[in-house]
Amino acid sequence: MGAVPPELGDAPALRHLSLGGNGIADVPDTLWRLTGLHSLNLAENELTGVPDRIGAFTGLRMLDLGHNRLDHIPAAIGELTGLTDCLYLSDNGFTAVPESLGRLHRLGYLNLTDNRLTELPDALGGIANLRELRLYRNRLTALPEGIGRLRALCELHLADNRLTELPDGIGRLAELRVLDLRNNPLRRLPESLAGLTRLRHLDLRATRITELPAALAGLPALEKLDLRWTKPEVLPDWLPGLRDRGCTVLL
Repeated sequence: MGAVPPELGDAPALRHLSLGGNGIADVPDTLWRLTGLHSLNLAENELTGVPDRIGAFTGLRMLDLGHNRLDHIPAAIGELTGLTDCLYLSDNGFTAVPESLGRLHRLGYLNLTDNRLTELPDALGGIANLRELRLYRNRLTALPEGIGRLRALCELHLADNRLTELPDGIGRLAELRVLDLRNNPLRRLPESLAGLTRLRHLDLRATRITELPAALAGLPALEKLDLRWTKPEVLPDWLPGLRDRGCTVLL
């Protein structure tokens, strides 16, 4: 396609619009009149920016801007308080996300993978309904303490970043089932992980952790602990007990 037909803007009753994979480099102003949309897919195009007018799409439940060339995310995205299903921003080129993301209280799924993020705003913890957060293949060196406010979070994917430690607040993620930390230069884990009583899968592959905290031994729901390519100086004496109760431990 290469370009969006301007007459699309004359369809105010339109609720779902998918324009993915069309090589679109610019969206005509007429499209931003479709404020009744419930889903908008602009993925796999050549977009380098999104105008502030996107903030008028308050009825959107799903927005996909993945696999473009976005070098920044406008603060106006925080006006999309109707987002419930998902927000895809993966595989772009931006280095930061706005504080306003924290206003998306109803959002359930957020994908920020394959970007150049070096940090996250503490306000991210305001996405109270978030159940899955994907952040792998970025450049994160730390996580904000506010991440512990994501009390509904079930999956947290942080592989292939530059994390050296985790905030104590991560132990407040009481609903967390999956925590993926592989390929990070982590040297230690906080004892607060004892609070992850529903955690099932903990991936610590290819980290620099030299000592495993005793808190891991008391995680009642843990089904899989992956330690491949991680070399603790001493294997703790509680590790066989994990296996005995049915947890798969991979070394």
